Amino acid sequence: MFDFNPLNMIAGLPGLLIALVIHEYAHARAAVALGDFTPKMMGRLTLNPAAHIDPIGLIMLLLVHFGWAKPVVYNPSNFKDIRKGDLIVALAGPMANIIVGFIAMFLYLLLFNMEIDSQGTRMVMSLIVLYNVGFAIFNMLPLPPLDGSKVLMFFLPPRLAYKYMMYQRYSFIILIALMMTPILSGIMIPLRQFIINMYSVVLSAIF
Repeated sequence: MFDFNPLNMIAGLPGLLIALVIHEYAHARAAVALGDFTPKMMGRLTLNPAAHIDPIGLIMLLLVHFGWAKPVVYNPSNFKDIRKGDLIVALAGPMANIIVGFIAMFLYLLLFNMEIDSQGTRMVMSLIVLYNVGFAIFNMLPLPPLDGSKVLMFFLPPRLAYKYMMYQRYSFIILIALMMTPILSGIMIPLRQFIINMYSVVLSAIF
């Protein structure tokens, strides 16, 4: 998990920035599309990294592959259907990362087949794929306030959803504990490889 190789950190910076910015922008775009203009009024409906990046969170991502961006604030009471709106906004971020990962892999293979790539380009493009897919999976973990918790809450009865949210105060501790064991890697690595394999299956029809 810890990677202090300067070359990898520099090559991985575009992937990290793209993953963070696209994820938060997708949340903002979904909320505005559903009728809540809070993200737009707060300047989050933009692809400008400055609007989304938390400097400390980005540094943590570069150093230990665990970090965060500025969460998009929205008001679900402005949605026609609060529960469905919350679900759509939650899914928008991870789905945007999955799509960007696919596009990056497509470009990687396109450049490779055109023989106009380089070792540096391959490294940067591959890390864009890995970071976007990894960011999507990580955010779908059912730990508040990650997106996966909101997806899970959509399917829980209100009484259980309320009890579930009471454990939010322990989420960070649980996450740190998972990171200190092979459990988190054991979850994320197979899922990441599965998604990348699905990319390969689809793209094999093109290349």
